[in-house]
Amino acid sequence: MENSSDLIRRKEMIIETKEFTLRPWEENDAKRLAFIANNRKISCYLRDGFPHPYTIDDAKGFIYLARQPEVDFAGVAIEIEGVLAGSIGAYPKEDVHRKNMEVGYFLGEDYWGRGIMSDIIRCMLQYLFENFDIVRVYAEPFASNMPSRRVLEKAGFRLEGVLKNSIIKDDVVQDSCIYAILKDEFEEKYSNPCPTRSKA
Repeated sequence: MENSSDLIRRKEMIIETKEFTLRPWEENDAKRLAFIANNRKISCYLRDGFPHPYTIDDAKGFIYLARQPEVDFAGVAIEIEGVLAGSIGAYPKEDVHRKNMEVGYFLGEDYWGRGIMSDIIRCMLQYLFENFDIVRVYAEPFASNMPSRRVLEKAGFRLEGVLKNSIIKDDVVQDSCIYAILKDEFEEKYSNPCPTRSKA
């Protein structure tokens, strides 16, 4: 097993199902990425590294970074019905937390309400647990972001705690949550959560 993000960033890494594809970022994704990401309903629940407005230059910069071999996160594009629809990434942790990864994601507004994001996360979890020497994956949604919290719960994550006044967004101090799933819990709950295997 690899304990860095090299594996997931390899250019041939693709996960395909009947409903979506997870694939490496391509330079020609920039225009579509800028279109779907330039949405205040998305950026208001993400960290400040995700800008608003989200410009074509922001998209190009993100894609360039995601394609670099030395970058410390592992991000792939979400494609639905052959169209770029969002992003999901896993962030390896270090030192005493090196058996953990943090997952982050967003989906274009046109695809909300379909129940597809939980399926995407489960596929990513299967890939991470099978290919990396980790025992836990977690996410830190804003406490006020109930749709994202429901997505995580549907994907099998458990609420581990609420961090009071732990974040500030747009000059407003807010709570955040810690959701996590352990490798053994995931394997016990889902025998084959991703209907088509990774091609990596």
